[in-house]
This record gives sequence, structure tokens and C-alpha cells, in this order.
Amino acid sequence: MNITVAEHVQRTVTIAIKDRFDVVTAPQLKAEVERLLDEGVVDFVIDLAATPFMDSAGMAVLVTLLRRCRMKGGNVKLVWPQAEPVQRTLTLTRFDQVFEILGR
Repeated sequence: MNITVAEHVQRTVTIAIKDRFDVVTAPQLKAEVERLLDEGVVDFVIDLAATPFMDSAGMAVLVTLLRRCRMKGGNVKLVWPQAEPVQRTLTLTRFDQVFEILGR
């Protein structure tokens, strides 16, 4: 999985996902965000702009991350994807109403 930790400003991290976000790759992101949460990061921006595909495993990681961040007083924002299948997934599951969306 090609993920990039683009920024680490105080307690906010931007992570860009540039590959499929699925059952194969989601565990890698989960491990990375758990490490960052343990370091005290509570605010995340997950950049889905270049993500071509996302399945339920990727969605589960996002929900878990959101729940854990909010428990610690933080938040998770999503950058709106360019790929129509990912846009449709976020809309049909109402993730676009649960998460703050950037760049829409």
C-alpha cells in the first residue's frame, strides 16, 4: 500500500492513500494510525483524492479511527476522492455526513 504521512503539525497528521484501500491494505493503515494515536496524535486528515477503490475493510478503519479520535477530543477529516466509485461509496454509506469532507 502506498500511504504517505504528508504533514505532522502538532497533533494533526495528514495521510494520503494513493492505492486501493481494501482488505489487503487496510491493516497497514490501521497499524500506522494506531502508532500515531499512541504518540498523542488526535486529529487526522485522510486524503482520499488519489484513492481508486475502497471496500468495507477500509471503511472500518476510518470508523474505528474516528471513534478513537473523538474519544480523545480529536477528529478525522476526509479529502473528497476523485474516483467516482469511492465518491459513491462515501455517499451511499453516508460517510459524507459523518466525516467532515474537504475539497468537495
